[in-house]
Amino acid sequence: MTIPSAEGLLSSASCLPCTAEEERAAVDALTRQADANVKDGDLRYLISQSWWTNWQSYVGLLSYGENDTDIPLQPASRPGEIDNRKLVLEGTRSGSDTELQRTLREGEDYTLVPQDVWRKLYDWYKGGPEISRKVICEDPTSRRYIVDVYPLHLTLIDERDNSARTIKLSRKAKVNELYRLVCSLLSVERSKIHIWDHYQKTKNKKLTNLNETLEEAQLMMDQEILLEVSADDIWSSDLRTRSTSNELALLPLEPTTSSFSIAGGPNLSNGYSSGTSSSLSQDNSLNPLVRDREDGYSNFRNGTKDDIHGLTGLHNLGNTCFMNSAIQSLVHTPPLVEYFLKEYTQEINTENPLGLQGELAVAFAELLRKLWSAGRTSVPPRTFKSKLSRFAPQFSGYNQHDSQELLAFLLDGLHEDLNRVKKKPYIEAKDADDRPDEEFAEECWNYHKARNDSIIVDKFQGQYKSTLVCPECNKISVTFDPFMYLSLPLPSTVTRMMTVTVFSGTGDSLPMPFTVTVPKNGVCRDLCKALSDACCLKESETLLLAEVYDYRIYRYFSPLELLHIIKDGDQLVAYKLPVGHEKLLRIEILHRNVDRYTPEPQFNPRKLIGSPLVTCIPNDSTRKADIYAAVSAVLAPFVRAKVHAPGESLLNGCGPSLDGIVLRDNGASCEKGLSTSDVDEATSDAEFLPFKLYLSDDKGHIRNPVEEDSDHVFGLPMRLLMGWSDKEHEVYNLKYMDDLPDVFKPGFLSKKTRQEAVNLFSCLDAFLKDEPLGPDDMWYCPCCKEHRQASKKLDLWRLPEILVVHLKRFSYSRYMKNKLDTFVNFPIHDLDMSKYAKHTSGGDQPHIYELYAVINHYGGLGGGHYSAYAKLIEEDSWYHFDDSHVSSVNEEETRTSAAYLLFYRRVDGNSCAMSEVVPDDTHMVDSLEA
Repeated sequence: MTIPSAEGLLSSASCLPCTAEEERAAVDALTRQADANVKDGDLRYLISQSWWTNWQSYVGLLSYGENDTDIPLQPASRPGEIDNRKLVLEGTRSGSDTELQRTLREGEDYTLVPQDVWRKLYDWYKGGPEISRKVICEDPTSRRYIVDVYPLHLTLIDERDNSARTIKLSRKAKVNELYRLVCSLLSVERSKIHIWDHYQKTKNKKLTNLNETLEEAQLMMDQEILLEVSADDIWSSDLRTRSTSNELALLPLEPTTSSFSIAGGPNLSNGYSSGTSSSLSQDNSLNPLVRDREDGYSNFRNGTKDDIHGLTGLHNLGNTCFMNSAIQSLVHTPPLVEYFLKEYTQEINTENPLGLQGELAVAFAELLRKLWSAGRTSVPPRTFKSKLSRFAPQFSGYNQHDSQELLAFLLDGLHEDLNRVKKKPYIEAKDADDRPDEEFAEECWNYHKARNDSIIVDKFQGQYKSTLVCPECNKISVTFDPFMYLSLPLPSTVTRMMTVTVFSGTGDSLPMPFTVTVPKNGVCRDLCKALSDACCLKESETLLLAEVYDYRIYRYFSPLELLHIIKDGDQLVAYKLPVGHEKLLRIEILHRNVDRYTPEPQFNPRKLIGSPLVTCIPNDSTRKADIYAAVSAVLAPFVRAKVHAPGESLLNGCGPSLDGIVLRDNGASCEKGLSTSDVDEATSDAEFLPFKLYLSDDKGHIRNPVEEDSDHVFGLPMRLLMGWSDKEHEVYNLKYMDDLPDVFKPGFLSKKTRQEAVNLFSCLDAFLKDEPLGPDDMWYCPCCKEHRQASKKLDLWRLPEILVVHLKRFSYSRYMKNKLDTFVNFPIHDLDMSKYAKHTSGGDQPHIYELYAVINHYGGLGGGHYSAYAKLIEEDSWYHFDDSHVSSVNEEETRTSAAYLLFYRRVDGNSCAMSEVVPDDTHMVDSLEA
């Protein structure tokens, strides 16, 4: 869709003064226009994320809140000049040649805006420096665009004098463009030069395919390329001077494109590519290929000879630790090692449009064989990374990524390349139709295997049962779906602690705050149930949940309202009322200070005081005496002890007790042993009453005295305003109504909770717990014909041979990110999953698992590092794989708070001997890491 130009909205020459609304409208229109009409060579400009966030807040575009929900921000002041200085290296120039810091991430450090938006913002705010990058085509077929924020940096070594210079090119540039650039820089003829891939200072291959991209040629960030010039080429002194310099050159690109996506980064901000992070981390002390040829020793610290297998490291190609850790875990998976070390090529599927015609599987197999060959120090996984980037373009480039996401794509890509099914049959999904679970589950599994059959499915895939229940019509839907790994939430990520003050609407107790634990995605019914258990609610009572704001009731909550709308800073109350109170007249009591010793009571104009109280009376008992008696009853717990003897009522015990109210089937009410006519009318006279009541509105602004014949009620429920003078303060203790606690107060308790250790089984229980779907994941009920927040229950039906467990340490919302460093105590030996597996295989073998690999993540969200622990099964020993460095570790050292992915292998009959000599590890106690 083409959006009309917004140039006429504001004058480009003079844009001030402009209101925040005008700025927002102009930027929004220009952004939409640029996204709708993107073309090759368009420019996108980097803007500091902190400045951009301030501007969004100023114009009202940004909103965020606690518990991953959005609330409007308070109006912000107009930001100052645009400040991009933290994004660039010192001493670099503005524009397309600007050198950026290597640790920048989109959405955290910068955002990308179209050229017209930059011009408009610069006209309004000035500042800088200006940082522009070009749009290039990521995939011509799908017309998918990215912004090349970090061009490819290559170090050109001239073989004639070993001079070096840095050049910059897009990774999508052709090899032919590289040759043209080098010829232009060095004033040499094209026919007299050759360029070599000089990675790790070794002539790996000559760049002869001029039509392949630099990425396809496997050229990596900051690596060397070698220039060979024919001997008869005569170069001038001017050439000598220029060749020894270290100037930067950027070849103008004309890429080929509509939706935007990120080149190797999470989908943040406006969808353009994020930058690379830290520079290369490689061990260049000795050329690994030369070392292999010379002495055949590995880099393992004990200096063993070539008989050591499986202890080869992987070079970090530039923020590829996330990939290296996943590869090491897979190449130490025994079934995959056995499979790829044998003849696997007969199973390659070259016809599958969802794969790479076997190229990814071949690249992985070649890498696995290198890693299992003895005598290597470490190998660069460049060919493999190139193939993976073709299958999953988001992993191209040199940005930081999630190891679990890469693992999921890698397993899927290997499956598609090795799928034994050449022609996938069309199979229509069927319902259970009340069939037994065993029959329906087997049918679903057979349907899945009819379309997906590979070594990955055989070893890594299991099946779980998903049960959805509609909260309105109780429709039950059962499905059986395959899974390749279990993403287990940490208990602290699926629940939240909420504090609610419970008031008695019957006057039998003082208010009491209760802190309960409820599901984050739960509903108010879950909160009321937890509170009912905490306060020992009677069977004849129920809870009415409300939010108090500014000393009045702001809103009542229905049972099905989502808990995520309640913020940690809110103040909640719950009133204990009789079951069926909906059919009674609800009375809300607000409080305000008043001077009762003046001829006419004068209300303090200041805000309300205390917490509102709620009670209810029969609909036909609305006389003045009934109202005063009900209020007196609910105030009884607040009476100071010195006012009267225990058990003595201020109204002689004549008030209507809610415990005596019985609702008939027709909704009418009667009272056991109670007659309001017995109430002495004199007790309602002001001079005998300890308080004065007024009919009011929900804000306490209206004051109409409660008269004997007055039936005037300002809406339902009936709202009363109670005047508090020194006299009332002498009779009642108001401190019990003051200072309601927040729903959640961060502090010592919250910090202790975040550091509290949990075990793997508690994570499994949280994953399999029945809970409502989130507000963004509503289920369409076929009976109601509407989307419902159904309750969902997962059960593990069929467990795979290789069980991969993903601990969900990272949480993301629109504007908030978090990482949990909670220590998860997981078993290394004898992980018994029998109680979780609902289906047993034909051999009735127990579901006992042994740990053989762990992927760790160290650091936070802004910049972290991955490494892996892997076990050599034959040696029964553990090793730490940290990119190119491999070292031995003790078994217990593998259990740390950095554990992110766990790899378990099911123990078969042949493994029983091993399990007999290892200690039983199934009894785990939640404790902090020593």
